[in-house]
Amino acid sequence: MPKLILAILLNLFLLAIKANAFAPSGWTKAHATFYGGSDASGTMGGACGYGNLYATGYGTSTAALSTALFNDGASCGECYRIMCDSNADSRWCIKGASVTITATNFCPPNFALPNNNGGWCNPPLQHFDMAQPAWQKIGIYRGGIVPVLFQRVPCKKPGGVRFSVNGRDYFELVLISNVGGGGSIQSVYIKGSRTNWMAMSRNWGANWQSNAYLNGQSLSFKVTTTDGVTRVFTDIAPSNWHFGQTFSSSLQF
Repeated sequence: MPKLILAILLNLFLLAIKANAFAPSGWTKAHATFYGGSDASGTMGGACGYGNLYATGYGTSTAALSTALFNDGASCGECYRIMCDSNADSRWCIKGASVTITATNFCPPNFALPNNNGGWCNPPLQHFDMAQPAWQKIGIYRGGIVPVLFQRVPCKKPGGVRFSVNGRDYFELVLISNVGGGGSIQSVYIKGSRTNWMAMSRNWGANWQSNAYLNGQSLSFKVTTTDGVTRVFTDIAPSNWHFGQTFSSSLQF
């Protein structure tokens, strides 16, 4: 009898996870260009704050989003599957090819150029300025720009969510990276071992801030992704943590 109850509870748990799993969106038309060089070295850093994309696990499968997609940084970490539009007449498009990228940067508008000739990231255009290695999986280099279809898809990230604690006393600036599932973050709460849960605010990109004094306390985080899934990361940073350290969880979305 206990084994049967355990099996039922396990099935209910798996069903709950499946119900909360992020599902791919429909397909939308857009265009894509590239930047950063053949080794994507020019894509390091960026408006989401992930820093060295090789070290943080994002690699060369990344893109900068136009204003219409970036959402003031709220889209950082989202994953998109991008493929050439087979119905569009473009000799630079590799028909049927697709690639999945993570949003790590912002493509600023250029209002000095028209939307259909250089101002690709101007509002209201939905545009991806992709790392060159990712772009060349769907387009031919000489073309420079290709028509695409895109859909937002679940992020599949190896390992757990990472928390990089920067800032100073009374100001914790926490970069949250390697987020699976929905990829982007809706809200974050922080808790010291001697405090209650406190809401954090988005500082910029994927960086969240708290103005509490938490030195000498172990740190826990409660993170909700934009698809509504919440995970609690208990005592991720030990009480002897220091600014500039990164802590990895075994838990993932």
